[in-house]
Amino acid sequence: MHTFQFMVFVLLFSIRMLAQNQLAIETDTIAEPIASASQSAPSPDGPRPQKVVDKKFIFVMGALAVSETLRITSNTMALDRMYAEGAPWVMSAPSHRNLTVKNGAIFASELFVAYELKKPHSWLPGDKIIRKLWWVYPVAMTAVHFKKASHTMGMSAPAGCMVIGCQ
Repeated sequence: MHTFQFMVFVLLFSIRMLAQNQLAIETDTIAEPIASASQSAPSPDGPRPQKVVDKKFIFVMGALAVSETLRITSNTMALDRMYAEGAPWVMSAPSHRNLTVKNGAIFASELFVAYELKKPHSWLPGDKIIRKLWWVYPVAMTAVHFKKASHTMGMSAPAGCMVIGCQ
């Protein structure tokens, strides 16, 4: 449960920071003085700045956070069970705090990279193509994490014993 709470915190905090960063960038790029009331407003047909953190971004990165949380939780539960059963390859029970911090940092870096890929860059050749494909890595990793979590949840006890008390 702590892992899920931490992942949600990291996701929400990162989205807030990225939104503030985008707002600061937009306000810094406006170097013109404020238009007087007598001037007409800019036409709605003009180019609008692209929002980086939109519904699709939040949905894709939220799905990635959920899949990573499910994978971490299922792996931790499997390792706890193996440690309790005395499996020789598990020397100690995993530390939930260390796993949460390590995987939270990995998720934060994935979030940052996806944000940077989606953000427009004037200096980058082929930027339009890259911006259109920002979602490929998060979606692929979401599928991998869900597959790994479902495999871990479907694992049986050693020697195929399905009953808790059998040996």
